[in-house]
Amino acid sequence: MSSLPNCPKCHSEYTYEDGDMLICPECAYEWNPTAESNPADEEKVVKDANGNILQDGDSITIIKDLKVKGSSSTLKIGTKVKNIRLVDGDHDIDCKIDGFGAMKLKSEFVKKI
Repeated sequence: MSSLPNCPKCHSEYTYEDGDMLICPECAYEWNPTAESNPADEEKVVKDANGNILQDGDSITIIKDLKVKGSSSTLKIGTKVKNIRLVDGDHDIDCKIDGFGAMKLKSEFVKKI
């Protein structure tokens, strides 16, 4: 039938060629078979303000007073946050702050404990 490889994401056999890219019609994944490494397979490294690598479950401290958008309160310097979760996006830390609630933070404003 076809000599094209199966989709690396969903393993569908119905891939097709579009220029030098291969496309899977079932999951809409696109990849270049001649590329050395696939950026989707590489894990994003998130670092704190001091350059330490952050991981899920780490504890952090806020290093700058942060104004909370849509609220009159601020997060004070030295606030400790436990059990963070790393997410994709501009605000790459998802956490729950005691006495405040769920919050998304940028890694440039925190340091690892």
